[in-house]
Amino acid sequence: MTTIASNLQAVRDVITAAALEAGRSAIEISLLAVSKTFTPDALREAFHAGQTCFAESYVQEALDKIAALQDLPIEWHYIGPIQSNKTRVIAENFGWVHSVDRLKIAERLSVQRPAHLPPLQICLQVNISQEASKSGVALSEADALAHAIAKLPNLKLRGLMAVPAPSVDVAAQRLPFAQLRKLRDQLNQQGLQLDTLSMGMSHDFAAAITEGSTIVRIGTAIFGGRDYHKG
Repeated sequence: MTTIASNLQAVRDVITAAALEAGRSAIEISLLAVSKTFTPDALREAFHAGQTCFAESYVQEALDKIAALQDLPIEWHYIGPIQSNKTRVIAENFGWVHSVDRLKIAERLSVQRPAHLPPLQICLQVNISQEASKSGVALSEADALAHAIAKLPNLKLRGLMAVPAPSVDVAAQRLPFAQLRKLRDQLNQQGLQLDTLSMGMSHDFAAAITEGSTIVRIGTAIFGGRDYHKG
């Protein structure tokens, strides 16, 4: 097997084991390959190893890959910060956006989503660890923002996303994931119908699965280390 294919299988095995330990089924958990900085050829290799969902963080890089891989039925997810001047191309080219944290951005995505496409699937990004350097709506403001986004046409609010502060301690990893799950449950009790928790990356996705993650965002464990200085 190729390296990417064997890495993918290793990640799937961890997902299955973590789900089993948590009393869950692995089919409840989607694997999202975070492919920023990696080449279209690497994505093509992953696709042929069974991976169909890919996430990008940089708009222009993503558009180049979408064009290069348009022959493949890939589901594209956008997970990076969103500038107002990039909302149109995001609305036109992606199926999911995980990083919405402002009503203005959600409104622009709604208006700019092409009519011939299905509703854009949205996750609200929550700054669960309250880090000044991180994007995401504050936990105290997430309730109001979620309800406002849920009312917008052309969008479907699916759930919540977070990038917690990194930790090597499993108990510390689980705490913010549990907070996000609690917020999702509270919002559902208020009448929303959220089925998605986008949480867990290469270093902590087993802990995220234990706390109810439905989408794990994995890059390094699939593709290897990133070189941000290429080009």
